[in-house]
Amino acid sequence: MNEQPGPAPLTGWRRTLVLTVDRWIYFLSKRWLIFFNLAVALYLFLPVLAPVLTVAGAPRVGKALYIAYRPACHQLPERSLFLFGPKLTYSLEELHGAGLISPQDGPLARQRFLGAPGIGFKIALCQRDIALYGTMFIAGLAFGVVRTLRKQPVRPLPLWLFGLLLVPMIADGGTQLIMLRESNLVLRTITGALTGFACVWLLYPHLQAAFDDLRIQAEARVR
Repeated sequence: MNEQPGPAPLTGWRRTLVLTVDRWIYFLSKRWLIFFNLAVALYLFLPVLAPVLTVAGAPRVGKALYIAYRPACHQLPERSLFLFGPKLTYSLEELHGAGLISPQDGPLARQRFLGAPGIGFKIALCQRDIALYGTMFIAGLAFGVVRTLRKQPVRPLPLWLFGLLLVPMIADGGTQLIMLRESNLVLRTITGALTGFACVWLLYPHLQAAFDDLRIQAEARVR
């Protein structure tokens, strides 16, 4: 039986293109964690920049950031952190008492309230999201340290434990959503941090394994 000939080797610009793509895959697969941590840091930094720009004389740019983050967060002022004011947080009753928000205002109207000179301006992410993404950034840095120090790959979080760590946020946010109770800064911070930690511990080891495979394949082709 005659063996079928294999594919002809690439030459010319096709070979150059494939080698260039493989070099980029190799480069990114070795540095994926840096890019992920930078992306999380940027996502966390821009909402903090919104009140800074509002106070610094660029309110239109600040408002654009608030609008950009609305699909990702409810931005309710009673569940947000405020900068450039006497307090970090305000209850809904305090905002009503100051005449800044009407008791008749629904969630959409409260979402559009950005702040005022007397009380400061809110960050464009709520308290829980700040804790979640802040923990993801810190945990991402920690993952890089642990990955460097360990000789064996970091094992991902078991799915049952991942689900267990999400229960506090589901319970706290769910009972608040259906208006059985109102959460507070401490609970939102703790539950958001647990979720952010769980997400990194579950996803990043799997991503590391996937990028390691890509790096090995790209390295072999480049050689």
